[in-house]
Amino acid sequence: MEVQIQHNNQLVKRCKKGDKAAQFAIYKQYYKAMYNTALRIVNDSFEAEDVMQESFLAAFTKLDSFSETVTFGAWLKRIVINKSLTALKNNNRLDTVPIEKVVINEVDEEKQDYSILKASDILNKVSQLKNNYKVAITLNLIEGYDYEEIAQIMDISYENSRTTVSRAKNKLRQLLSQ
Repeated sequence: MEVQIQHNNQLVKRCKKGDKAAQFAIYKQYYKAMYNTALRIVNDSFEAEDVMQESFLAAFTKLDSFSETVTFGAWLKRIVINKSLTALKNNNRLDTVPIEKVVINEVDEEKQDYSILKASDILNKVSQLKNNYKVAITLNLIEGYDYEEIAQIMDISYENSRTTVSRAKNKLRQLLSQ
């Protein structure tokens, strides 16, 4: 792992100098993961492709702002997520509700055995969620962001991010139990 990070750091240094071969090597290394990240958020393959391309372009043009406090992949993923959310907002597909209008209903849940489900089935159900739920649950469960980070990324309050993730999980449970 350490060798891979050193190799990536060398590629990034070469990219900062304008080395096209290094840029292409980084692109080949990360494009699939970044495309999948964008696709999970925008839910459209053409839009995800555009987001991924814009993200790489932004990353290579703003490489001087990469401080190496995180890995290049994490920095690039953050760019992809932000570009994906911008694409959703520009297309008016990200529905948000003020926390003041949220009504929380307590539900008694019976335990379900989800171990028989395939990952593809779960991802299919996630794609059926409304956009703000899909984004919130993807950021939380798949990308590993906490509520505070989700609030910053989605530009909502901390409380609203917790509520949105909770509701998204409940809706996903409903879809999976059908």
